[in-house]
Amino acid sequence: MTLAAMVSTERQPKKLEYLKGYLARNPSLAIGIFMVGFLILFSLLGSFFVDERMAQPLSALPSQPPGLNLLFGSDTQGRNLFAVLVYGTWLTVRLGLIAGAIGILIGGSLGFISAYFGGWTDRIINFSTDVLLTVPALLILVIIASAFKDGMTPTMMALIIAALAWRRPARQIRAQVLVMRNAGYVDTARISGAGPFEIIFFELVPNLMPYLVASFVTAVSAAVLASIGLEAMGLGPQNAPTLGMSIYYMMNFSAFLLKMWWWIIPPIAALIILFVGLYLINTGLDELANPRLRRRA
Repeated sequence: MTLAAMVSTERQPKKLEYLKGYLARNPSLAIGIFMVGFLILFSLLGSFFVDERMAQPLSALPSQPPGLNLLFGSDTQGRNLFAVLVYGTWLTVRLGLIAGAIGILIGGSLGFISAYFGGWTDRIINFSTDVLLTVPALLILVIIASAFKDGMTPTMMALIIAALAWRRPARQIRAQVLVMRNAGYVDTARISGAGPFEIIFFELVPNLMPYLVASFVTAVSAAVLASIGLEAMGLGPQNAPTLGMSIYYMMNFSAFLLKMWWWIIPPIAALIILFVGLYLINTGLDELANPRLRRRA
């Protein structure tokens, strides 16, 4: 056995012990992953048993309560609410993942470049970020979404939300990099002849990865919340059975006045599970993202 293989074999038990210890100290992370994973698994497995066309109007008898043929009943437009929950959950989660990933990618890139290079680059990026942060995000999102309302799709909705999702990550990541750029390992890499982008990608990004992961979870949660707000106002994809559009139709067709509880509970319950799960994941990642907590642990 080679020396590298022996070192790798010795490290694996240590990694497992650290993972077990970390989950023991942060049970909220395991619970959050289970809750979000349950929703995604429910949606993916359910798609094998339910046709997507059942989530469209006139696919079932209208206003039917839950039964053997309709597990979650149907709404006043004849949508199978079980199919709506199956496909709407994944569409909503996917929307949040796309918008959150784009927001962190753009915001992180601007934050790293701004903090590391400094000078006029930092002033221009920081000034632009500060100006855009003062503008109400909901107002801009409503204007943009209204312009594309007729041809709106879940992917377009994700891109619209991502257009403003980068602002806060750019500011927060810049603050982190400002502290890290004068660290000893960065100076060592600079003296060794490493270029600016080589230092950013191979020195700063790996050391800031826990914080980036925690920021990504927060960005996904914020993106889902923004999409729900737009869709509840009727500015979402009209033909896509997202959870936000389910809430819009629920309010627009008076589900509360008609006392159709089977129409109200599923999308709200799915959103509660999703937001609580993301919050618990974010809370569980605190030790990884916060160096002080890591040293204390």
